[in-house]
Amino acid sequence: MSVRTQPSQPSDPSGPGHRAGFACFVGRPNAGKSTLTNALVGKKVAITADQPQTTRHTVRGIVHREDAQLILVDTPGLHKPRTLLGERLNDVVRTTWAEVDVIGFCLPANEKLGPGDRFIAKELASIKKTPKIAIVTKTDLVDSKTLAEQLIAIDQLGRELGFEWAEIIPVSAVGNQQVDLLADLIVPLLPEGPALYPEGDLTDEPEQVMVAELIREAALEGVRDELPHSIAVVVEEMLPREDRPADKPLLDIHAFVYIERPSQKGIIIGPKGKRLKDVGMKSRKQIEALLGTPVFLDLHVKVAKDWQRDPRQLRKLGF
Repeated sequence: MSVRTQPSQPSDPSGPGHRAGFACFVGRPNAGKSTLTNALVGKKVAITADQPQTTRHTVRGIVHREDAQLILVDTPGLHKPRTLLGERLNDVVRTTWAEVDVIGFCLPANEKLGPGDRFIAKELASIKKTPKIAIVTKTDLVDSKTLAEQLIAIDQLGRELGFEWAEIIPVSAVGNQQVDLLADLIVPLLPEGPALYPEGDLTDEPEQVMVAELIREAALEGVRDELPHSIAVVVEEMLPREDRPADKPLLDIHAFVYIERPSQKGIIIGPKGKRLKDVGMKSRKQIEALLGTPVFLDLHVKVAKDWQRDPRQLRKLGF
């Protein structure tokens, strides 16, 4: 078992040339994939929350280095689907696995391996040529004994399924522990080639999609039990306010928060509209940080009945 806990040697400038390629983080829902993507990129490009199945869009975070460009593909957690939406999210995962250069399997240090982990590992075992790295996430939540037991269990899991991990590395994205080392280990597994994105780009997600995700993240806070998967957000319009002086721009954003049943509307809006107002304030701050401009955010709540099971509604909401 090869477990990395020490920095690797710096690359030799006279060695192999520049590398560029795609890496994908997979794992059960809420395994820390999005948080890890954000930590590696150095800026928020993926939505994070305590609920499973938070990620619905494949977000590419771009890590620029002198020796390489690493494009991170963040996928939904593979899970047993209960709705048409769930089936489509699983299809996104499998399609992504077939197209990347490296697969990173995220396994939380604070949770013992379960049926969900074994299900994903079994699927990974069928992908023969793509290097697979086991990434033990959330190491800041456990002691050294628990971490050691988890590392051994992960190594044995690969052996049981007939493959060997290219690397096994413990990290803490929250504590910024071994995040840079993870990038150091992924880069040599990428193909040689020039950069695929311009210097300075952090993601190729359209701004409207990212804005919608930030609103949905704020809307998910505090409704874990009532509405874990029933919220979707569509940004209808993003336009600069006319007649504003050049040194005082304002971006008008009009967005709809969709839920599945009329009874859920009151949960999102809250008493006297307080909860929706809080969602607007929290997401507006994130959007302004993302876009670098003041924002006027206009939010409305609409019912799209049983949208997770309705193909027509799913298309309308971008799935």
